[in-house]
Amino acid sequence: MKKILTYGTFDLLHYGHINLLKRAKALGDYLIVAVSTDEFNAIKGKTAYHNYETRKMMLEAVRYVDLVIPENSWEQKINDIKEYKIDVVVMGSDWAGSEKFDYLKEFCEVVYLPRTEGVSTTQIKKELGLQPAVNGVNQIPQPGEQNKEK
Repeated sequence: MKKILTYGTFDLLHYGHINLLKRAKALGDYLIVAVSTDEFNAIKGKTAYHNYETRKMMLEAVRYVDLVIPENSWEQKINDIKEYKIDVVVMGSDWAGSEKFDYLKEFCEVVYLPRTEGVSTTQIKKELGLQPAVNGVNQIPQPGEQNKEK
């Protein structure tokens, strides 16, 4: 059985994410998705709209995904590869040449897939006027709020 592993925040799950997961799964038999925890996102300086548990639940509902695990640190990747007997790590092409993933080539194959053009979580958040969750509660703008002049 050929095992594939990918990492990400997967906030505001969209067709670009689905496209990546579908292409990753096509490279093997079993797809594991390591989802950045809220604590790890804070270390990276990122804030997800949905909390970790919600993002995990959404990914578990995607038919291409066989297992969802937490991504708690940059350093866990080698352990993940060994523990889950990973054959291929798949990431978006924006990570190509990055020290964050290239070193994994010593342990397994690393494949960078092209990003889906025309969609990104950052773009969606901006266009919808979404704000980060406050005290674990997702914030939805009131009608007209996102168009207010500041």
